[in-house]
Amino acid sequence: MTNAAPGWDPAQYLRHADHRARPFLDLLARVPGDPVRIADLGCGPGNVTALLADRWPTARITGYDNSPEMLAKARADHPRLAFEAADARTWAPAPGSHDLIISNATLQWVPGHADRFPDWIAALAPGGTLAFQVPGNFDAPSHRLMRDLAESPRWRDRLAATLRHDDAVLTPEAYLSRLTSLGCTVDAWETTYIHLLTGQDPVLDWVKGTGLRPVLTALRDDPQARDAFLGEYRAALREAYPSGPYGTPFPFRRVFAVARATG
Repeated sequence: MTNAAPGWDPAQYLRHADHRARPFLDLLARVPGDPVRIADLGCGPGNVTALLADRWPTARITGYDNSPEMLAKARADHPRLAFEAADARTWAPAPGSHDLIISNATLQWVPGHADRFPDWIAALAPGGTLAFQVPGNFDAPSHRLMRDLAESPRWRDRLAATLRHDDAVLTPEAYLSRLTSLGCTVDAWETTYIHLLTGQDPVLDWVKGTGLRPVLTALRDDPQARDAFLGEYRAALREAYPSGPYGTPFPFRRVFAVARATG
């Protein structure tokens, strides 16, 4: 679910599925109770939706996404689960219709997403939960170098307005404040994971599946320009994330919130 509507490549995204799923599992561990009606908002290729079904096999689970590519992959890989097209910017389920609304690495693509919290909290049954995690690494070299390059003289005319900035997500404290003001009991925290990636240019391979999608989409009709951008960005990433004897360490900060409706 994106603001700039980038094109998605499910196969590329899933290349680091184990690392990407770890924060979701940590989020899931803090979700209380046994919800019956669950929405996975921004389900992507459905791999974490399947984890919800593993934990609550009798629940009615629906994955929502606005990417046709991701939904097609989710339906093909997980035919027993339900997936529907929806956009987090406008999705407003009926009041009291869900026991759990959960979102994994999606809300950073939704400008002003905290303004949607009242609708989503209203959609929870009494005691229901809104739970989400978002990347909090927009000031990390992987994203800062990407923005710096997009805003450089060579690229700014085509790419300067393409990428998100470090205000794409809030701090844990800000999420706690917004959600407690809606009458929720809130658990908010952050974690920095140190992923050990392998292979050639693994950080570039990672961001090709997520943060770099707007650039790849903007340049998809100009392969020469796309390859030139990737060449410059690859060189900068190699310097910022040197490979070690066992792989390339990739620090990645995540922000979490679990809000339980008390009404």
